[in-house]
Amino acid sequence: MNLVDSSGWLEYFADGPNAPVFAKALRDTDQILVPSVCLYEVYKVVLRQRGPSAALQAVALMRQGRIVESDEQIALLAAELSLKHKLPMADSVILATARVHAAYVWTQDADFDGIENVTLVPESRPNASRQRPWHQEGRCATRANAVPVARKLPRRVRCPGPTAPPRTCRPRRE
Repeated sequence: MNLVDSSGWLEYFADGPNAPVFAKALRDTDQILVPSVCLYEVYKVVLRQRGPSAALQAVALMRQGRIVESDEQIALLAAELSLKHKLPMADSVILATARVHAAYVWTQDADFDGIENVTLVPESRPNASRQRPWHQEGRCATRANAVPVARKLPRRVRCPGPTAPPRTCRPRRE
């Protein structure tokens, strides 16, 4: 079984540089697990960037796999895995779902680095790191000054600032 996390689905839908890697994992729809949290994350991002029609099309493609709801077993294992690997909640639910169903995880998320039965596909975009590429010394860059990755951003730009958690701010005008 394969479980492609949200970053992999988004890369696949955007036909990004790593899309062929995720296409291999998604080839056999009978062997794909889709945690409900991945549906949430992908739907939200596509809805924000492309609108309701594209978001529903993305979900329809994801539903070709087996949708897995979180249950008590997954929730408790997710809490343990979150503490053990220092994973955020959604990532720990994804990993727990994979463990319960003996699935292999495919991701671009560096939080999964070094975890067993996970294929981490390094992001091939410039400046692909925790700090967003359009963030410059605590200020948001305008779209004109931003790196090409920022082209698909919604009107409101995410600016994580020098500390977490990220906040949302408008591009500055110069």
